[in-house]
Amino acid sequence: MRRSLFFIIVGLGGAAILVALGIWQVQRLAWKEAIVADINGRITATPVDLPRSPDPEVDAYLPVTVSGEIGAEALHVLVSQKQTGAGYRVIAPLTLEDGRRILVDLGFTPTENKDIIHTAGPARITGNLQWPQEVDSFTPEADTARNIWFARNVPRMAETLNTEPLLVVTREAEGGDPKIVPLPVDTARIPNDHLQYAITWFSLAAVWLAMTVLFLRRRRAPATPKVD
Repeated sequence: MRRSLFFIIVGLGGAAILVALGIWQVQRLAWKEAIVADINGRITATPVDLPRSPDPEVDAYLPVTVSGEIGAEALHVLVSQKQTGAGYRVIAPLTLEDGRRILVDLGFTPTENKDIIHTAGPARITGNLQWPQEVDSFTPEADTARNIWFARNVPRMAETLNTEPLLVVTREAEGGDPKIVPLPVDTARIPNDHLQYAITWFSLAAVWLAMTVLFLRRRRAPATPKVD
């Protein structure tokens, strides 16, 4: 009896833990959907002029339109696209009409175009302000000798190109280089697997309970008498 009670406690306790994990993932799903909805609302707002002192929290993903001169320098961030394979995000300086210099993410170009200098000159760019959190302890150092970066490290890129630490991710561009395809801010790239995780935890809870019930039924089944 005590052993059966032990297995009942373990079975119910384990199932409760798994169900709790599933509920937590459902809550995470709601949290992530709220974030995505907020970002989508910011992305699709009417573009405005670049603020003089944008706030990383308030103005994240703010749609802006900027005009100026794209510099001949550029930094290349190694990325991979499903349709086209490996390539680079091209980060260039943009000198605005009022003299300010900022960073612009012009978009994607395949690896074979890396050494082709992008078109410098006047441009009018509509995009989104972004402060991407892409650098952590696992991010390799940039290979500055070959001009290959592994993340958009905005502060360091700004130092390298002598600009303000502001990055505008291009959505539309008048002027620029036709070899570079804009990669606008897109929430479809934000991972959101919480529903699958929740289903997995709830399924494991059901399996755990079923195994517990099956085990207890076998323990309580009468022994088959031996036939001489």
